Amino acid sequence: MAKQTPKLYKPTLDKDLDKIAYVEEAAQNVSRGIAPLGFGFIFLVLATVFAGAYVAGQPGAAMVIAAAGIGAYMAMNIGANDVTNNVGPAVGSRAMTMVTALILAAVFETAGALIAGGDVVSTISKGIIDPAQMPSANIFATAMMAALLSSALWVNLATWLGAPVSTTHAVVGGVVGAGIAASGFSAVNWGAMVGIAASWVISPLMGGIIAALFLAFIKTFIIYREDKIDAARFWVPILIGIMAGAFIAYLALKGLSHVTHISLPTAATIGVGAGFVIWLLSVPLIKRQSAGLENRNQSLRKLFQMPLIISAALLSFAHGANDVANAIGPLSAIVHAAQADEIAANVEIPLWVMVIGAAGISLGLWLFGPRLIKLVGEQITKLNPMRAFCVALSAALTVIVASGLGLPVSSTHIAVGAVFGVGFYREWYTRNSKRRLEYMRMKAGRWEREDTRPANPDEMRRRYLVRRSHFMTIVAAWIITVPAAAALAALLYGAMVLLIP
Repeated sequence: MAKQTPKLYKPTLDKDLDKIAYVEEAAQNVSRGIAPLGFGFIFLVLATVFAGAYVAGQPGAAMVIAAAGIGAYMAMNIGANDVTNNVGPAVGSRAMTMVTALILAAVFETAGALIAGGDVVSTISKGIIDPAQMPSANIFATAMMAALLSSALWVNLATWLGAPVSTTHAVVGGVVGAGIAASGFSAVNWGAMVGIAASWVISPLMGGIIAALFLAFIKTFIIYREDKIDAARFWVPILIGIMAGAFIAYLALKGLSHVTHISLPTAATIGVGAGFVIWLLSVPLIKRQSAGLENRNQSLRKLFQMPLIISAALLSFAHGANDVANAIGPLSAIVHAAQADEIAANVEIPLWVMVIGAAGISLGLWLFGPRLIKLVGEQITKLNPMRAFCVALSAALTVIVASGLGLPVSSTHIAVGAVFGVGFYREWYTRNSKRRLEYMRMKAGRWEREDTRPANPDEMRRRYLVRRSHFMTIVAAWIITVPAAAALAALLYGAMVLLIP
């Protein structure tokens, strides 16, 4: 056998390049996880600098600057956890891409917080703790800082674990725990707590019921009709008008309150008129969109895509108005107590505080929100544009009513309750609807040869359309949030008392 000619070099270049490529890919994967943390830290630093520019040289400046950083941290956690409920159904139904949803939510969350967020803040900042029971303004400010930090830490942990908890629960629990630690059980306004606790139970039930009713309406009058497209041409513009009317009525009632006073009947009249106009404009639009569509459910999804996007924007606006209080409510109380050395019954909200809250919510959504968006939109129950529209519209209407009343309900409870409502209604409808059975028989063309044997009850019970594991996990997280945030706030208050002179 002839010997091979020895090579003067070894072909290691390709192997080395492959190793370098693997290292670079691993480094990029690591950086993707670290980059959001880095951007979040930069925002916290900028928030403290921004606050310092407004309060430098004023009494209590150090405490206010520290509180601004904690408030910014809480605002980011709200964006990462709570805002996902607004756009999750739209993304899960594939009516919007993730990027589109993030842009839309960021814009309308910011608008809602800046335009209509002020009235709800007062409930969080002065409705839970009785100012008269606090020994001093400094103790009150310290308690609010402990409450804000505890709620932010808890929501951060829940987001990391993939649990859509209520940020309202967290902040109220934090305020209660810090208030008890600072001045005993008498400091807590238990009457206000009863009303708030009742809203936590009522809001998910209301969201689920309203969503189920909308879905029942759509199934009855649009989906299970011989001519679906013709039915959609009539009813979809009406649904759009209802949605637009509610949105415009809320804007008239809240958004214009700084310019002129508008009563509730006047705002309702404006909403009805605007909804009627939007309905008229939607009729030719839906007619044009439906031209040439096949008579099937897949075609209906196209007609509901734009209403779903609009309803997601409405929900984001309402959420920004309602839940920005969770970040800036305690922060506003701290600012006033530190600067004026008093605990006032009415706290004016500085503009720079609103800006920090709005910016933090949007940034938290962008950096950490996609994970929970997928959970809410895809993993609880299967959503299509019609079901997602019912979820978004139900949640929006419920949040708007609550925000108009100044009631700090949980948008998480409402939105997730609406998702569960849609899923459980689908289970019931699939098992019990004669209309659906007749429609399926007609569609299959099996009127004469249909097997009339009754379905197996055990098999029907196993046909769950809602993931029970998610249901139990989410409910458990809702239950534990308030006591966990309260206990953590009490511990943090004790530590702050020892560390802050």
